[in-house]
Amino acid sequence: MKDVMLSSRAKAAVRLALDEDLADAVGSRNVKWCDSTSEALVDADAVATGEIYAKGTGCTVAGATVARAVLKAVDPKIKVTILKPDGSKVKPGEPILIFRGKARSILAAERTALNFMQRMCATATLTSKFVDAVKRYKTLILDTRKTTPGLRVFEKYAVLCGGGTNHRMGMYDRVLMKDNHRRLWRDGNADELDQAVLAARKKFPKLDVEVEVESVRECASALKAKPEWIMLDNMSVADMKKCVKMCKGISKTEASGGITLERAKEIAATGVTAISLGCLTHSAGSVDLSLEWRAV
Repeated sequence: MKDVMLSSRAKAAVRLALDEDLADAVGSRNVKWCDSTSEALVDADAVATGEIYAKGTGCTVAGATVARAVLKAVDPKIKVTILKPDGSKVKPGEPILIFRGKARSILAAERTALNFMQRMCATATLTSKFVDAVKRYKTLILDTRKTTPGLRVFEKYAVLCGGGTNHRMGMYDRVLMKDNHRRLWRDGNADELDQAVLAARKKFPKLDVEVEVESVRECASALKAKPEWIMLDNMSVADMKKCVKMCKGISKTEASGGITLERAKEIAATGVTAISLGCLTHSAGSVDLSLEWRAV
């Protein structure tokens, strides 16, 4: 799993987040960052050691490298040690990373670092729960494009930290025919989905093609052209089993549509290749993290 901070988009997002919190002209690279409270009350030469830890139970770490990048962006001289790398599970109060440097710099970076980590840890933690629920069936847990605008690179990385698998990153790296695409294809003819697959392949021969279907009939239609993936959307378990049997050895299958943690095991038992979940990134919430000074 590559460090998310190798991404140019991640670096730009960190810079923008710090501008939002510390600059009086958002996005301007000529405006001096300012934490007015710390500059008024904290000695410029004061040095401190801080740590970030989770307060609640069952936290899966994601974003430790992002927090480090935030601290270093504010002050390159801050020394940061990651004790629990991304993907680790931590107990309440167990330090995830510690850092030492100018107290003003740490305070200036605190909220931005925590904001990134709290959301990323929540996504990783929720993902790990789904992964554990379907482990017996070796079903992949996929994310979706239901992400926070501008933060997709972090949220999809957090899914990886929780043991999940990334679906397409955007609309450019896979052909995925959803219901609205299908309705515009030959007036939504359910018996000609194979022709839609062939048309997509002709236009983008190097991309995987996936078709969303809502019935056994639609599945059979799409399957004639052997797409790489067939998405079984909001299907009953009985119909899902029929489609999985039809697709075996031809196309991979992805179950989708309001699947809860309570239902994940039942869905996985149908034999689907993967389960995709928008909730991993749009409804995970935040994990309660804290930054505190450490006695040295």
